[in-house]
Amino acid sequence: MKLVTFEAGGKASYGSLAGDRIIDLGASLGPRYPGIRAVLEAGALPELARLASATAATHSLADVKLLPVITNPRKIFCVGLNYKTHVIETKRSDSAYPAIFTRFADTLVAHDAPLFKPNISNRFDFEGELAVVIGKGGRNITQANALDHIAGYACFNDGSVRDWQRHTHQWTPGKNFPGTGAFGPCLTTPDEVPDFGAQTITTRLNGEVVQHASLSDLIFTLPVIIEYLSAFTPLMPGDVVATGTPGGVGDKREPPLYMKDGDVVEVEITGIGLLRNVVKNEV
Repeated sequence: MKLVTFEAGGKASYGSLAGDRIIDLGASLGPRYPGIRAVLEAGALPELARLASATAATHSLADVKLLPVITNPRKIFCVGLNYKTHVIETKRSDSAYPAIFTRFADTLVAHDAPLFKPNISNRFDFEGELAVVIGKGGRNITQANALDHIAGYACFNDGSVRDWQRHTHQWTPGKNFPGTGAFGPCLTTPDEVPDFGAQTITTRLNGEVVQHASLSDLIFTLPVIIEYLSAFTPLMPGDVVATGTPGGVGDKREPPLYMKDGDVVEVEITGIGLLRNVVKNEV
């Protein structure tokens, strides 16, 4: 399935995406599972699949407003320096462990929503990434079992305010301005992506390809990341893990290439989705 969270007629719901139509599953399941996170907490994805196969589409994708796939994740983890091309352009040395930082849920925006450039900085950079959504929680998850804990995948743009990111050696401020983390358009379940390593990730700025890589190029694989995270904190259904960006970020170009008001940025992952946002100046 490809699951979306959306707003129609002023009411939030969720459903299954079938082409350009949405099967509104929240209309009937909402009283029990008010959102996709609640669905995952209840282990109810099979119930959603059965209902989706027996229900007609009720909305056109063009007529709804998409929301972030998971609107209320408890935790959002981001992995830094997880493609060799990005490690090289940052002139950093290899690491034995994943570089982990966090985002706040109120930084998230959806597909086709504005991505806000803070007025306090002109160094607003793109980072196209694969996001993983946890379906089954746990602590001390082994690599051998890690993939069983994944509910699905989505596209992510880890919009980074580079000067604030580098005020100190802690990256948190530059990664948490409101409206800078795009997440969507849909949650694609793993059965839709049978050959994960064959998929590619591409970031485009105003139609120009600025990042491109294979998901097989991840330095720390998904099982390694999940094992590492769950060793120090319990993972919960609906938690989000942004797995890192390839080389080509604007900050390391000559001259630098930063996002500005009116720019269109796209993150596309084959088999998973295409996330598009227009950059707007923060109001």
